[in-house]
This record gives sequence, structure tokens and C-alpha cells, in this order.
Amino acid sequence: MSKLHHILSTKQFLNKELLDTIFQIADQFQKQDKDNKLKKTLAGKLLASVFYEPSTRTRFSFEAAMLKLGGEVLSTESAGHFSSAIKGESLEDSIRVIGGYSDIIVLRHSEEGSAERAARVSPVPIINAGDGPGEHPTQALLDFYTIKRELGSHHNLKLGLVGDLLYGRTVHSLIQLLPLINKVKVFLISPKELALPPVYKAILRNHDIPFLETADLEKNLSAIDVLYMTRIQKERFPKNFPYEKVSTAFVLNKKVLSKIRPQTIIMHPLPRNHEVHPEIDFDRRAAYFRQAQNGLYLRMALLKMILV
Repeated sequence: MSKLHHILSTKQFLNKELLDTIFQIADQFQKQDKDNKLKKTLAGKLLASVFYEPSTRTRFSFEAAMLKLGGEVLSTESAGHFSSAIKGESLEDSIRVIGGYSDIIVLRHSEEGSAERAARVSPVPIINAGDGPGEHPTQALLDFYTIKRELGSHHNLKLGLVGDLLYGRTVHSLIQLLPLINKVKVFLISPKELALPPVYKAILRNHDIPFLETADLEKNLSAIDVLYMTRIQKERFPKNFPYEKVSTAFVLNKKVLSKIRPQTIIMHPLPRNHEVHPEIDFDRRAAYFRQAQNGLYLRMALLKMILV
């Protein structure tokens, strides 16, 4: 199996053997952390966390992953305001410089394709932590990992993707892993203004994955195994987009929860706004905080595979 280097797209992980290896390492780290037996595998290594957009889970989990494995971290959030970017420095020049200070760069940027641009000039591995409305490959991996841990299998699944399917890079990334699932059906649940872009529907069609587009959340809930809620992303909307119309289109509360099967899991990449009511947080089907925790161990596995 070839060594991981840059992580730019979910398409790099359409390999069951590779995914199994990543998930096994993540499982080991999860157990070792619980038993306080983690080894300082990455001692002497330095991660540069370069975020041009805000982040909590992705940035902190990568930084925590590096620190737990004995490495160190250089970090900047809102890099567009608090770095030389405000002076007009290009992304490429910034990456060349930062790559000279570090062993690996985790990059989030508002422009689609920015991670690929960075990788073309970087002297060290680049991990795409989100490139605008494009991709978020490590989120897709932790989502896939969470489904496996929660349900025990990736087979015979009915998956409901809910909310902002137009700009939601987490959905765009997860869809690219669905061809690895044996017998999957997808429910695309969104306002018509936020429907899944044609390029991602083409992925489903090209792999003979049946899907249903609907604006009705409650109608199909009883058939769904994984309900993947997403935030309506106001920051990506063009001017005059009817945000108020779509912002509360789907709200998962106790009333709606009563229509979901006992074995269904509820996921969300977070942060959330109105779409998942806090009153369901302690329902055992609510997996989104476990999902976030899984991101730590999944990213620990990736860092080890790249840097060791």
C-alpha cells in the first residue's frame, strides 16, 4: 500500500483496504487514549494549522491529534486577517514559507481548489481541511468511520442527507465514498434552492446508487438508517438569496424524532443552528458529539500514516 502524502480529495480513499487500515489505527488510538497508553509517535514533528476560515472541531482536533502523539503545533485562525495575506501575499507564497517551518500543513481556505494550488508548491504534505464549497475529505472519512462504529457495517444502508446540499462540502465529500457501500439508497432532502449540484448526482448515477430528491423531511424518516443533518450556510449565499425562507426549513425536534426508528443514528458535522434542537442531545440515537470525538482519532491515524 502506497504511503499517504497530500490529502486533497475524498476520491483518494476509494479503496476498502486503505480505509480499513485507517479505521483500525483510529480504533487503536481510541483504546490507547482511554487507557492512557498513547506513545509519542510524532515527537519532533511540527504541524502548521493554517485556517483562512473559522473552525472549532477541525482545527482543534488536528492540533489535539498532533499534541497527543507528541508533536507540536503552529496555529493561525482567520489567516486572511492575521497573516501576510492582508498585505497581499498569495496563498502559494504563504505555503512555500510555512512549509519551510513545518513538517505538515493543515489548510482551510474559502476558495474551491485552494488545497490543490497549495499542494503544487508545498515542500511538505498538505491536508485539505475544507476548500470553500468544494471538499472536506477528512470529515468524510470520520463520517464513514462513525457509521461503521455506530452501526457495525457499511452495507444495506438508507442514508438521508438533509439541509444545505448545494454548498455543503461535507455532503459533497461523503457522497464520493458511497460507491464503497453495498446496497445503499440516498434521500436528498433539501429546499429546491439548495439542491445537490449535478456533478454529485452524476456520481450517484454513475455508480447505480438510487436516490430520491424531496423537500419533505418527515415523509421518509421511518425508512432511514443514517440521518445526516447539515447547517444552512448563510456565509456562502449570494446577495439577495432568500436565507430566511430556507433557514428553518428542517428542524429535528422531539416531535419529529418520534418518527425515526430506534436503531437510526443522527449525525451532524456541526456547528448547528436551528436544524437540530438541543432537546434531543441525550437521545441515544444522537451521534453527532460522538462523531466529533471520532474525528480526533481518525485524524491521529492520518497524521501517523503521513509522517511516520
